[in-house]
Amino acid sequence: MRKVLVVGAGQSGLQLAVGLRAKGYDVTLMSNRTADEIRTGRVMSTQVMFDTALRHERDLGLDFWARHAPRIQGLGVSVAGPDGARAVDWLGRLKAYAQSVDQRVKMAGWLEAFVQQGGQLVVHSASVADLDYLSRAYDLVLVAAGKGELVSMFGRDEARSPYGSPQRALAVSYVHGLAPRPEHPGTEAVRCNLVPGVGELFVMPTLTTSGRADILFWEGVPGGPLDVFRGVNDPAEHLALTLDLMKAFTPWEYARAAKAELTDAGGTLAGRYAPAVRNPVGRLPGGGAVLGVADVVVTNDPITGQGANSAAKCAASYSSSILMHGDKPFDEAWMKATFDKFWFTTGKPVTQWTNAMLAPPPAHVLELIGAGGRYQEVADRFANGFDNPADFDAFFYDPQDAADYLAEVAGAEAAAEAGAAAGSGSVGASGAAAVPGSRSVPGSGAASAPAGGPAAE
Repeated sequence: MRKVLVVGAGQSGLQLAVGLRAKGYDVTLMSNRTADEIRTGRVMSTQVMFDTALRHERDLGLDFWARHAPRIQGLGVSVAGPDGARAVDWLGRLKAYAQSVDQRVKMAGWLEAFVQQGGQLVVHSASVADLDYLSRAYDLVLVAAGKGELVSMFGRDEARSPYGSPQRALAVSYVHGLAPRPEHPGTEAVRCNLVPGVGELFVMPTLTTSGRADILFWEGVPGGPLDVFRGVNDPAEHLALTLDLMKAFTPWEYARAAKAELTDAGGTLAGRYAPAVRNPVGRLPGGGAVLGVADVVVTNDPITGQGANSAAKCAASYSSSILMHGDKPFDEAWMKATFDKFWFTTGKPVTQWTNAMLAPPPAHVLELIGAGGRYQEVADRFANGFDNPADFDAFFYDPQDAADYLAEVAGAEAAAEAGAAAGSGSVGASGAAAVPGSRSVPGSGAASAPAGGPAAE
């Protein structure tokens, strides 16, 4: 029986540990906290899992909360205009539902499931020296703890890391009492609110320790009016700041927050970090090699909501490579090939999209965002790109690709309307009315450039 050490009990570490244990591997998992400590601690992230990531969880029997978590059916984009109203406002429909579960709930539950299936749990904050000693007893060491000393083993890949500093200041509040969007009262949806030159507010339905809730997540341009949470330690003050900023920059979201209150004393989080891609193989002082997992080696800003999704996809990809390798040694060549498989299928498309959304959007991107209010096809394709970021390569990055795509959509729309008119004897309505409340101003629909793009992590 092959022995594997997994360091880190987050999305990727636990998914790998549970999956390999189910396949008969002797798996030891190192976590710096017990399940109870995780469950009663501070929130760790924002997260919305889209269909592909959820299927990886279902494949392992880890979809414990499918009947209890809100079923997210859509993803909406709103752009604030210069007068404070919404210049663009649309809702894209997801092909399959998405889901958000507070990681305090999820990771605690998965950790207990791992122990119940016979996995060995070691509660300890691992150091490089610990791994240097322990690695001799294992066939493979996987490092899935994305913070602290262990990350220093993995050198930064400068060619793949264009940003050397944090691109957003992050502030999270988990709340009860948020009213639904009045235009879609029966639809659970992620809301991406873009405030040009300032930042973004994301609102996400979730399941937390006390039941259904919503996540209010500000991403602020550093040094701008949203960058005000540094040093704020009181949860009530944190929420008050969050709501004040909503009133100032997204009044349509503030209007439904009259009864918003924190879910618990641990329901806030603030910070910032620089996006980076790192070399996948870490070298221990004694010469041994370890393989970095998920955000240990590919750390993206949460503006596109891909952190937990990429972690799930990375765990599935790595697990497949491990199982296919059989009894052969897990040498450095295998480690690099295993990472490359993940990088080219998931890591690279996600990094390209995220880095693009952090930058001021060019004119063709503004046109695409505005077109979501005119054509349901565009809104739907943008929304489903959160599940498959590789699709953005076909229409998002290149101005000509974007123009060709919008011309194709407009042509199909015109042909459909002409067909409907011929059949009914009257002119049909625009496809933008397919979702009540969708609208945009003429042209691109954005009076000035949003600071970046949507996220739900």
